[in-house]
Amino acid sequence: MKYKNMSAFLLLAITFTVTSFSQDLLSKEEAISQMLVNNFGIKIAENQVEVADNNQSVLNSGYLPTLTGNANAQYDRSNETREFPGAFNEDGSPRPNTEIEGAESQSYNASLNVNYLLFDGLGRFYNYKQLKETYNLTELQARETIENTTLQLFSVYFDVARLTENLEVFKQALEISQKRVTRSQYGFDYGQSTKLEVLQAEVDVVTDSVNVLNAKQQLLNAKRDLNVVLNRELETIGFQVDTLVEFENDLLLESFVEKAEFNNVTLLQAESQTRISDFEIKANKALLLPSVGLTGSYGWNRVNSPASAFFPGSVSRGNNLTVGANLTWNLFDGGRSIVGIKNAKILNDSQKLQEQQFELQVNRDIANALGNYRNLLKIYKIQEQNVETNQNNLERSRERLNLGQISSIEFRQAQINLINVQTNKNLAKYDAKLAELELLRLTGQLLNVEF
Repeated sequence: MKYKNMSAFLLLAITFTVTSFSQDLLSKEEAISQMLVNNFGIKIAENQVEVADNNQSVLNSGYLPTLTGNANAQYDRSNETREFPGAFNEDGSPRPNTEIEGAESQSYNASLNVNYLLFDGLGRFYNYKQLKETYNLTELQARETIENTTLQLFSVYFDVARLTENLEVFKQALEISQKRVTRSQYGFDYGQSTKLEVLQAEVDVVTDSVNVLNAKQQLLNAKRDLNVVLNRELETIGFQVDTLVEFENDLLLESFVEKAEFNNVTLLQAESQTRISDFEIKANKALLLPSVGLTGSYGWNRVNSPASAFFPGSVSRGNNLTVGANLTWNLFDGGRSIVGIKNAKILNDSQKLQEQQFELQVNRDIANALGNYRNLLKIYKIQEQNVETNQNNLERSRERLNLGQISSIEFRQAQINLINVQTNKNLAKYDAKLAELELLRLTGQLLNVEF
C-alpha cells in the first residue's frame, strides 16, 4: 500500500508539471534571430563597430581644415586730471589744471582663422589607412563574437532538445512500468504471480517516476539557460525546441576545410593586425619628412577713443586679410623618431610571427575538429543501431515475461538497457552536431549555413 500511495503522488506531480507546457515551437532560425537582436555580447560588439565606423570617418582623418573664430569687446571708463606746471596763459596767469571725468573708450575686434595642413610626409595618409583597417578588424571581432555566441546558443539549445527527448524516454519507461503493475496485480489476484512481483513493479514505477521528475527539472534549468543567451524573461519556459538534426554533406565540409585559411576569423584578424602594423611603420617614417601648411585670417576692429586734453575723441575702424604658408621640418628630435621606427618594425616582425603561430594552431584545431566530428558521427550511427537492437530485445523480453519464461527482474534489466542506450544515442546525436558546428566555426562557415 505504501508503494501505491507514493507512485500515485509522483504520477500526480508528473502530470501537473508536464501538462503545464504549451507546445509553442522555438525553431533554430527564430532562436538565432532573437540572439542577434537581444544578446548583450552582440549588442556591445555592434556598439564597438559603430565607434570604429565613426573613427574611420573623414571627419577624424585630419584631411579637413580647421576654422576658428575669435571676438573681443572691451569697455573702459576713467577720470583724469592733467596739470601744467610752469605753463602760463597769454595773460601771464598760471594755466589751470584740466579735468576729464567719465572718459569712456570702447574697442571691438573679431577674426576668423583657417589652418590647413597641406603635406605632413604622408603621416596623415597612413593614419587614415590605420583607421580604415581598424574598422575592418573591429568588424571581424564582432563576427567572432557572433560566431562564439551562436555556438553557445546551440550548445544550450541542443541541451534542451536532448533533455526533451530524454524526458520522453523516461515517460515511455514509466508507462511500461505502470502496465507491469496492472498486469502483476491481475496475476496476483488470479494466483498466477506472487506479491513480490507486484512490489517489484511498483518499485520500478517509483524509480521511473523520479527519473521523469529529475528530467523535467533538468529541462526547466536548461530552458532558463537558453533564455539567458537570448536575453529574455527567465520564466519563459512554455516552449519546445526542434529535435530534428541534419548533418552537412562530407564533401561540402572538406571544401570548407580547404578554404579555411581564407575564412577563419582568427587568421583574418591576424592579417588585419599585420596590415595595421605596416601602416604604423610608414606613419612613423613620415616624421622624418617636412610638413607644409597654409594659414589665413580675416579680422575686423573698431576703437572708440574719448577726448583728451590735447586731442578730440576719435573712432577708428579697420579690417585685414592675411594669407600665409609655413614649412616645418624637424631636422633632429634627439633620435625619438628613429627609435619609434625601429620599435614599429620590431612589433611588425612580432605580429608576423604571431600570424604564423595562429595559422599553425588553427590548422591543428581544424584537423582535431574534423576528426572529432567524424568519430562522434560514427558513434551516433552505432548508437542508433544499438537502440534498435535493444528495442527488439525488450519486445522479446516482454513476450517471454507474458509467457512466464523470464522474471520481472530480467525484464527490468532489458528495460534499463534500452533507457541507457536511448539516452546515450540522444547525447551522441547532439555531441556530433556540436562537433560539426565547431568545425564550421573554425572554417569560417558557421554563419553561412542553414541550421
